[in-house]
Amino acid sequence: MKNVLFVLTSHDELGNTGEKTGFWVEEFAAPYYLLKDKGVNVTLASPKGGQPPIDPKSNEPDFQTPATKRYFEDKETMELMANTKKLTEVNADDFDAVFYPGGHGPLWDLAESETSATLIESFYSSNKPVAAVCHAPGVFKNVKDQNGEPLVKGKQVTGFTNTEEEAVQLTDVVPFLVEDMLKEKGGVYSKKDDWSEYAIEDGLLITGQNPASSELVAEMLLRRLN
Repeated sequence: MKNVLFVLTSHDELGNTGEKTGFWVEEFAAPYYLLKDKGVNVTLASPKGGQPPIDPKSNEPDFQTPATKRYFEDKETMELMANTKKLTEVNADDFDAVFYPGGHGPLWDLAESETSATLIESFYSSNKPVAAVCHAPGVFKNVKDQNGEPLVKGKQVTGFTNTEEEAVQLTDVVPFLVEDMLKEKGGVYSKKDDWSEYAIEDGLLITGQNPASSELVAEMLLRRLN
């Protein structure tokens, strides 16, 4: 059985807006069930441990999918979510891959977390896949390769687009724009139309553009694991 670590945000403040943020439910649920249904063992972790905050917008009716509905009816998984491990307590050696769901939360905590960066570097240097979707490619901001260069430098990557951020009117709220950061770090960034399904794989690195892309990222990750 393959073991995959899911790393979720612990950050719940949407900048200085007074609004809440966190992880986007669909970006967790769709990959989680796709992998779980294929016999993959998933462990959940977050910087603070315990219950990661859910972006309240991802609970709205417009954003519900079969996977999110399944999650909210799945007491066992919700119990696991309420008791995520602390990120400092997990070891890359225990897992075959790592996956980061998005939501705006990771831009504040995981993107700046030395623990997260070190963990990703450990997975990558051990020839294990690293996957992230939507805002979660922001976690690569301070991650280096074995030569001390940005991990994404020269690699095909995608992530939440500047125009998608503009559409949700948070361009001036987020600490950085995912598209801009990936380009600044030397990533070969590409995208499709806003809200289209799009994911790209470059060796061990798998990234998805937006919520619609989360299942595609998980499919690519599953192929890598097999």
